[in-house]
Amino acid sequence: MVRRGSQILAVSVLAVGLAVSGCAKRPATTQTTAPSPTGAAGATGGAGTTEGAVGSQPGTGAMQPGTAGTPGTAGTPGTQGGAVTGATTTPGAGGATTSPSGTARPVVKDYAAVPELRDIYFDFDRYDVRPGDARVLDTNAQWLRSNPSHLVLIEGHCDERGTNEYNLALGERRAKSTMNYLVSQGVQASRITIISYGEERPACTEKNEECWSRNRRAHFLVKSR
Repeated sequence: MVRRGSQILAVSVLAVGLAVSGCAKRPATTQTTAPSPTGAAGATGGAGTTEGAVGSQPGTGAMQPGTAGTPGTAGTPGTQGGAVTGATTTPGAGGATTSPSGTARPVVKDYAAVPELRDIYFDFDRYDVRPGDARVLDTNAQWLRSNPSHLVLIEGHCDERGTNEYNLALGERRAKSTMNYLVSQGVQASRITIISYGEERPACTEKNEECWSRNRRAHFLVKSR
């Protein structure tokens, strides 16, 4: 009986040893998701000290701090007088483009600046339309209503601080907030396309606040249809 018990114990120990050695050979895997081309999720780290490295807070016009070292939570853009729906977002060369559903992506070179449509500017790390800039948009909307044969392309831009992905997302929110305001003033959403360049096309390249404030903008281009 003692011998049989010893045999059973030896078999059990051998089985456990084989199981352990088999587990050790299996590699550990971690699944990750690449960021959206339009930067829908915030980049890693940071507590809002740059235009990047923070998460987004829906509907406030501000990009709120995320948890350091982890992706921020994706949010939705705040609206200025009404939200615009039915848009399809696709990555474009040198930026992320959004155009009305069912329409072809715009050819940017077909659009040109006109002096009647003035740029608006944004506070650091925000995408809400400021009161002074709302008056600029009122004038822009009036011109667009008076020229219904023109389509408009709104470019969203950021200063250089922050990651490329985050600034593409922030530029898109700025362009969308601008679009929403124009729609609230009677401009047809079907006439408007937005594109985000993030930090890629600065109006000024000096490293100071005066220069950065000129880069945080929405820029307008038009073409006849």
